[in-house]
Amino acid sequence: MAGDSPDPRFDVHVAVREVSKRFGNVHALNDVSVDFRRGRVHALVGENGAGKSTLGKIVAGLYTCSDGVIEIDGREASLGEPRKALAAGISMMQQEVSLAPQMTVLENVFMGEQGPLPLPRNQKARRARYEEIAPEIGMEIDPDRRVETLRIPEQQQVELMRAMARSSRLVVLDEPTASLSRPETLSLLNTVKRLRGRGVTIVFVSHALDDVLAVADDITVMRNGEVIRTAPAESETRESLIEGMLGGAGKTLFAEKTRPQEDAPVVLRASGLSREGVFSDIDLEVRAGEIVGIAGIVGSGRTEVMRAIAGADRLASGTVEVDGEQVRLRSPRDASRAGIALLPESRKDEGLLLNRSIRENVSLANLTSVKRAGVVQSRREKSLAAEAIERFDIRPASQGLDVGLLSGGNQQKVMFAKWLMRTPRVFIADEPTRGVDVGAKATIYELLRSLVEQGLGLLMVSSEIEEVIGLSHRVLVMRDGRIVEELTGDAISEKAILTAALGGGPDDQRGQR
Repeated sequence: MAGDSPDPRFDVHVAVREVSKRFGNVHALNDVSVDFRRGRVHALVGENGAGKSTLGKIVAGLYTCSDGVIEIDGREASLGEPRKALAAGISMMQQEVSLAPQMTVLENVFMGEQGPLPLPRNQKARRARYEEIAPEIGMEIDPDRRVETLRIPEQQQVELMRAMARSSRLVVLDEPTASLSRPETLSLLNTVKRLRGRGVTIVFVSHALDDVLAVADDITVMRNGEVIRTAPAESETRESLIEGMLGGAGKTLFAEKTRPQEDAPVVLRASGLSREGVFSDIDLEVRAGEIVGIAGIVGSGRTEVMRAIAGADRLASGTVEVDGEQVRLRSPRDASRAGIALLPESRKDEGLLLNRSIRENVSLANLTSVKRAGVVQSRREKSLAAEAIERFDIRPASQGLDVGLLSGGNQQKVMFAKWLMRTPRVFIADEPTRGVDVGAKATIYELLRSLVEQGLGLLMVSSEIEEVIGLSHRVLVMRDGRIVEELTGDAISEKAILTAALGGGPDDQRGQR
């Protein structure tokens, strides 16, 4: 655990006093009070919908509170707009990155409202400032690259660097490690510690309890929009946090695996898949009732292979078979018709229409079942949405609510519902629990297990090694666009996965054929 016991020398930087927040009839926060002390890492934990991100956005000026006050350095402050928070030295790195994709990294870092200190205006001064800040967060990205060419972890680095460029004194980090590999997570946690050492206050919103315990000084547990307790990190454990979040004993995340039948049919077979400069010579198969995990560091080619099998990216060579029949994958529609469904890595960019309702998102991939003569039938659409909400426990259970107003975990459930109401033969899940709390994780894991028990084949990419180990019957480890190791049974371990993913293992031969 990180940090020392609370010390009176650390004065209150930002105080939240009896704050409530309502979205229509939805009460996101109810009479919340918490002190964020200067130069400390203060973690907010809780299930999806507990109000963590809402509280962070209020502190960062993205939301206004319905009731209550915010104090900065002992004085009441009005932070109803991000520019006011920036002027007060407060920045936020949101869970879903908010960058200008067609602009360069340098332009994004120095874009927008200035912070408490002026931003450099000319290119020479900006580059000098960039080179000064970059080592502080371990950033090695070419400042002239366009953001649209970066992967999500790299985009998060750009967001954090933008906060640094604005000389922010308090930074809200919303699920900063959700899509990072373990080495990248450790690097980011070290960055957080360095910022704390410079006197920066960090509000660390996360579902990754091990990361919280590794870096936090103070932890606030939230549930149903209320504060359950705030305590020094050293007095908490993973188990105590889970109990506080769930209101009882922690859930068992990983049940005993039910192995597929030895003679179970192969539902997916990929042979010789290649895409120049991205991945090559990929052979894999998934049997009915089997979960095959794909592990590897970010950039190893995991997501790109999944997208190609799902028809989202074109293959240069290779074949894909579903239930023994070769399929032509020119688009996601071809894959969907063949019985392949893809849960994408980013729900914001590729998975959901955040400004459309739950009902519309669920029916989007199921139009053939809700339309007649080319016209969507409202009664059928509502019936489908009602079934999805009940089956996937989507909260709040309001069909007409915009998906963007849901918590991250419930957005993830909507994305599951969108594709699984079709009953595919092969389900590809890329980071299925990204940005999801421990309670929602347990629900999703139970859902995945029930799907394979019904005979579906599951191909899963995850940056969380614990998740890969806990769910997978077999694990394929990728590095540099190739499968370098296959692990089964007792051979599936964190050490074996990391050794193969990072290179140098004694059995690292598969990718050299």
